[in-house]
Amino acid sequence: MNTESRHQPDSLHRVAVITGASRGLGLELARDLAANGWRLVLTARGADELAAAEAELKARTETVALAGSVVDDGHRERLAQAAAGLGGATLLVNNASTLTGYDLVGAPMPSLADFPLPGLLETFEVNVLGPIALTQLLLPQLRAADGGAVLNISSDAAVEAYAGWGGYGASKAALDHASAVLAVEEPALRIWAVDPGDMRTRMHQEAFPGEDISDRPLPATVVPALRTLLRERPASGRYQAAELVN
Repeated sequence: MNTESRHQPDSLHRVAVITGASRGLGLELARDLAANGWRLVLTARGADELAAAEAELKARTETVALAGSVVDDGHRERLAQAAAGLGGATLLVNNASTLTGYDLVGAPMPSLADFPLPGLLETFEVNVLGPIALTQLLLPQLRAADGGAVLNISSDAAVEAYAGWGGYGASKAALDHASAVLAVEEPALRIWAVDPGDMRTRMHQEAFPGEDISDRPLPATVVPALRTLLRERPASGRYQAAELVN
């Protein structure tokens, strides 16, 4: 048996914690993991949508869903406790994100010159601080797991300069760098940052108010790339979903 195979999580002890799991890529990944025997701890800010996701997924696997924000200290603690109650997290997926830290309500993405500072602070709290803080809490469980991994959802805006995307892009660039540092500090784990590419999601629509984004692929099309990560367990690093599928 090769080294990678020995580090595949046992099918009876796979527990994933997924943020931003009520819709979009987070929900599609949760569906795929549930179909493959993973137990789930899910969170998102929208309580109604999260409850609907929980009801669906509970029919397939043991699922705990807790509505709240990754910025909230107490909420992160509850997520870690829920994962421990299922036997300990094997995988953490930091998927929850915000574009601007406030409701765009049909407005265009703000330039850095006009970006409201409270919104910029919220953007970094949700996109960077929250994921790092939740990772800190779950690291003991991930270290104890066979095949522990962290999957941070990034963006091409982290490496490309797009007008109006300064706050979001800078926060994702910070998350990328934090992922790279964590990979050096935690060599026994897999730490991946993945750019999923453009997707037909509500958040992406908010970035382009009034525009037709029906040409973007659905989030479900990205799941095979993430499945490849979990199956093949390549080295820690930053990946593009399209490259993983190919």
